[in-house]
Formats: sequence, C-alpha cells, structure tokens
Amino acid sequence: MTHDIIFSDATGLAALIRTKQLSPVDVVRAHLDRIEAVDPKVNAIVTVADNALDAAKAAEAAVLAGEELGPLHGVPFTVKDSIDTAGVLTQRGSPIFRGRVPDADATSVARMKKAGGILLAKTNLPEFSYWLESDNLLSGRSNNPWNLDRTPGGSSGGESAAIAAGMSPLGLGTDLAISVRGPAAQTGIVSLKATHGRVPMTGIWPRAPRRFWHVGPMARSIRDLALAFSQLAGPDGEDAFATSTVPFDAGAGVAPDRALRVGWMVGPGFGPIDAEVAATVQAAAEAFRGMGIHVEQVSIPALERDFALDVFNKLHVMEMKPAFREATAGRRADELYKMARTMLSLPDTSMADYVAAEQAAERLRDGYAAYFRNFDVLLTPVLPVPAHEHGIRALVVNGETVDLTYLQGATVPLNVTGLPGLSMRFGTSREGLPINVQLVGSWQAESTILHAASLLEGVSPVRGLHPTL
Repeated sequence: MTHDIIFSDATGLAALIRTKQLSPVDVVRAHLDRIEAVDPKVNAIVTVADNALDAAKAAEAAVLAGEELGPLHGVPFTVKDSIDTAGVLTQRGSPIFRGRVPDADATSVARMKKAGGILLAKTNLPEFSYWLESDNLLSGRSNNPWNLDRTPGGSSGGESAAIAAGMSPLGLGTDLAISVRGPAAQTGIVSLKATHGRVPMTGIWPRAPRRFWHVGPMARSIRDLALAFSQLAGPDGEDAFATSTVPFDAGAGVAPDRALRVGWMVGPGFGPIDAEVAATVQAAAEAFRGMGIHVEQVSIPALERDFALDVFNKLHVMEMKPAFREATAGRRADELYKMARTMLSLPDTSMADYVAAEQAAERLRDGYAAYFRNFDVLLTPVLPVPAHEHGIRALVVNGETVDLTYLQGATVPLNVTGLPGLSMRFGTSREGLPINVQLVGSWQAESTILHAASLLEGVSPVRGLHPTL
C-alpha cells in the first residue's frame, strides 16, 4: 500500500482522499517515511515542514465532517527553497540567508494551500537558483535517483529528484532558462513552464528582474500539471507581469475549430543534440502521426539567425548583476558558491550589444509567431543529452565539445520569448536514464500543449517506470 501511495499522482490521491478511501494522515506519513528512507542517498530535501502531520489531521477531520474540499485537499506538496513559505525556512541555497524564515507564503504556495494542499518540505537548489546542478555550500549536492552518480539538474533539481524518488507527488519549481523543464528531463517527471506572467512570481527571489523568470508545477502526470496550473494561474495584484485574466480549465483541450497540427525539430538552432535524444523526439512525432494527427518536420529560421542562449546571456547578465551585488554586498568570497562568484566576475554587456540582443529577442518572438500561424504545437528536445555526471563544465555531444550551458539550448528560447513549454518523458537511454521531450505552445496556449501531452502520455513507452533506491 505504501508503494501505491508514494508513486501515485496527486490527482489520484486527491480522489481517494475525497471518497474516504485514503486518509490524508496516511498519505503524509507515507511520504515522510519515504523521505527518511531514501533522502540520505538523494539529498533532495532541505527542510521538512514541522506541521505537515498536524495539517494532515486537520484535513482528515474536514473530510469526515463533510466540509467543502479543495481539488488538492489532503495532498502533500513540496516547494523549491527559493520560494517563500510562511514559518518554514527559505534559505535560497546560500549561507547568506541561513536561518531565514519568511512571514508570508509566496502567491504560488498560498494558492496550493488554498486548493487544500499540505506543505510537506522544501527542496534543494543551487545558490540563488543559479546553476545547472543543485549543489551549494549550505545543504550540499542533490543526486539523481536513477543513478546517484548523475545530477538531477538545476535549478529545480531537488524538486525533480524528490518527485522522481517518491518523496513527493507534486511540487513547485522556478524556471529562468531551463530550471523546471531540464531537471524534469533528467529525472523523468513532468513539468510546465507556462506563458510568462501566467503565474505570479510574488514571494520569490529576486523581485527584480523578473522578465525571464517563471514559477511552475512539477509532477508525475500531465493531469497533475493541468490541475496544479488551474490553481496557480491568474493575477495577484502584486506581480505586474501577472496581468492575464484568461481563464484556464484543467479539463480544457485544443480549440475544436481544427485538427491538431504538430511540427517537430531537433535543430538547427539548439546546438548539437545527442542521437538518442533526437530519436526520442522523432519517436514522439511518429506517435502523434499514429493517432491521425498532422505531423511535419519543421525549422524556425529565427533560431538559426539568433542563437537564443547568446541573446539571453547578453540581456540577463546585464539585468541580474545588480541583484547579485545587493545580495552579496560585504560578504567574503568563502560565503559564496561557484555561480555567484562567476556572475559577479562577468563583464557588463555593452549598451550596443544589449540593444542588439533586444532586437534579436524580437526577431525570435516574430519567428515563433510565424510558426504558430500554421501549427498548434512544436515538439523539440528538452536537453541535448540525458542526465550527466556531477561537476562537469563541458559536454561532448556527437563528438562536439560544448560548454555545459548548452544544456539550455532548446529551453532558453521560451524564456526569451515567454512562450509556454512542457517537459515529459518519452524514452530511455542505453544507460537506463530518462529522456524527455518538450512541447511548445503559442502565447497562453497551455491548454493546447497539455491536451497534446495527455495524448502522448497515453501511448508512452515509459509509463509506470520508477527508480529503484
């Protein structure tokens, strides 16, 4: 029974709790026991919420009393440690913020609680959410539950590892260039980076700049992403980017006025892609074709003209350095981890390069807009390779050596443009590691990519696979 609980999805748990087939206390206790059993190997959990069991008892009492229940009533969830949680440590992976306890929940956390979710624990990350591995001076390195010698990614790597290992059914991560989609791919779970501004970033560091930042759900199933997103989306009156009042229905699908049209590509424009990853993308495309969906191999010329990772770096380094300087003012070098020191040492972008990058970003937005005149979904890789070894600084992909930041080649275009993207597993490498694909939609078309992903999930060759720890 415990195995069934810890590897169930949140939607299934909520249904069993609502019909009194399962107690919220048993669900929370099963996940706490799982944390105790496997987290010493994985190191995904930073802090366990002291009141999780008390909250579960209150949730059970509400069920027994016949009270009105939220869609996530009694279901535990975890939260990346850069996201504020009232009364629970939020230390951002840095000794600078050691012992920091917020007074208020981030908007995203408050909305999960309002839906009936129970905060279970906080999860590991790189310092300030800034690197491709979840490792820091405060809580150490997280490991991939599929292979402890591999990374679960960054920056939401603790979250991805916790969900993959059965320590949590559902969680919240943040995404600046890769950070919910990449870690999901490295551990074989699902995640959603919605259109920029759909989910408020209130209560998440840094407050500024926010134009490339997103917060989004990470989970076991596509229906969990849809359910969580339906609770998270919408303005809060504090995040000025979160202005959209377009409603989202967790059961919504693609608009019925035409059949779904899917394009797929593995490049050019993303950097080199491993052959196994490319084959998995093509297999997903063929799976769509087998459903009678119109599928074409495509290209987006704008991605070939302007490499989105270069555009992002020129814009974001210029914008983010003041936040780093403020956070680290007066601190010794030994209090800062690798990426903070690296960020502070980078030269400022010249004004000419900054303006050129802004123009390139507009060309990228136009390029995607032209694509989505003819298609509903774009199918791409998430990462160029499966989960890599800890501590590396370069990748060898198809014989080509590239900087590790090239992991972001297929994900960062969606942060530059703000478009929604979903990461889901559809393959397995020769080494037994997960391989995910990315489904991209047009502006505010989350329902379309969630619908397409649910179709793909139904024919997935990897459903029901879990790591053995």
